[in-house]
Amino acid sequence: MLFWHVPAPNEALLISGSKRRAGDAQFRIVTGHGCWVMPVKQKASVLSLSLREAEISEDCVTQQGIRLGVRAVAVFKVGDDQTSIANAARRFLAEQTTMEELVGRIFAGHLRSIVGGLTVEQIIRERDRVAQEVKDGSHSEMEKLGIVVDALQIQEIADTSGYITNLAAPHAAAVASTARIAQAKADQEATEREQQAAALKAEYERDTAIKRAGFLAETEQYNARAAQAGPLSQARASQEVIEEQTALAQRQASLAAQRLEAEVRRPADAEAYRLRTLAEAQRDQVRFEADARAYTERTVAQARADANTALAVSLREGNQELIAANRTVENLPALAASAAQGLSGARLTVLNGSDGVNELVSGIVGQALTILDSLKQGTGPPVPTPPPADGTGSLPRKVTKLKQEGAGSGTS
Repeated sequence: MLFWHVPAPNEALLISGSKRRAGDAQFRIVTGHGCWVMPVKQKASVLSLSLREAEISEDCVTQQGIRLGVRAVAVFKVGDDQTSIANAARRFLAEQTTMEELVGRIFAGHLRSIVGGLTVEQIIRERDRVAQEVKDGSHSEMEKLGIVVDALQIQEIADTSGYITNLAAPHAAAVASTARIAQAKADQEATEREQQAAALKAEYERDTAIKRAGFLAETEQYNARAAQAGPLSQARASQEVIEEQTALAQRQASLAAQRLEAEVRRPADAEAYRLRTLAEAQRDQVRFEADARAYTERTVAQARADANTALAVSLREGNQELIAANRTVENLPALAASAAQGLSGARLTVLNGSDGVNELVSGIVGQALTILDSLKQGTGPPVPTPPPADGTGSLPRKVTKLKQEGAGSGTS
């Protein structure tokens, strides 16, 4: 409405001409709600309660006489209470745009005063202390102006003489040295890692090359084997054929040897054995005949000697029996000869060599002596005339019979 005024949340409505007053103020202050303003009779003005900012840039001299350039910023506003609004309205209502400049000058004066009582080191290390002392020093003045300082911050301290730079030089050098050492260590570690990486890469490339060479060698080997597979198979087949032929030749040779063994060697061995056996039998027969003749001759000679001895004794003693025996002994060679002639045509197998021959001859002579004893028993005291030696009597017939018996018993 035309006569109804409502201030904004960051504004204060100042109504003059009204009979109602706020404290000692000669005008009415309205904030947060609307009110009626009578035209002609009342006048309404607006005071901003918004936040304001004042930048401060001032050259200050410290307690050590060192000039510093200090830059700060102050954040302030008109207070929300009735007193602060009234004080600010009286001073800045018509010149609200100059409020930042005026407040900046006030803070600059207090800043020079505070910095002049401190050293550079304190200012650098205790900036909050400097800001707080500036706020405390300007509090009474700001209260009179109706201003409330929300924040005061020192943004920059400029050293035109180089004091701060020289003050920081040792630390900067130490930090730079530490930084260089750290950088050197980092470079060294990086180099070592690069070398390790290069070594690993070289080792990997070497292993890869070795494996590749191995694969290539295996491939070439398999290719060579594949290329030689045909000739090798043909050579193996030829070798197998040769081995089979060799085995066949060996079997044929073995068969020929067996055939030779069966058809030639064994018959030859049998024939040789037969001839050797016949030769041994003939040799034994010749040896038997020779031994028989020798034994006969020895026996006849011994018999003749014994007969001569017995004959001599008989002649001395007049023994007729011995004379008859002498006659018989005289015919003994004829008997032995007849026996030998009968045995000469017989095939005898002598098992015990010369001992067997001697036993045979001894048997023949024993039979002759047995005949002699029978003759002695047949003859009485008168001794008959002995038969002639030509074999016409009975004795030759008995000898012939003994010969046949001996021949039948000695053959095999």
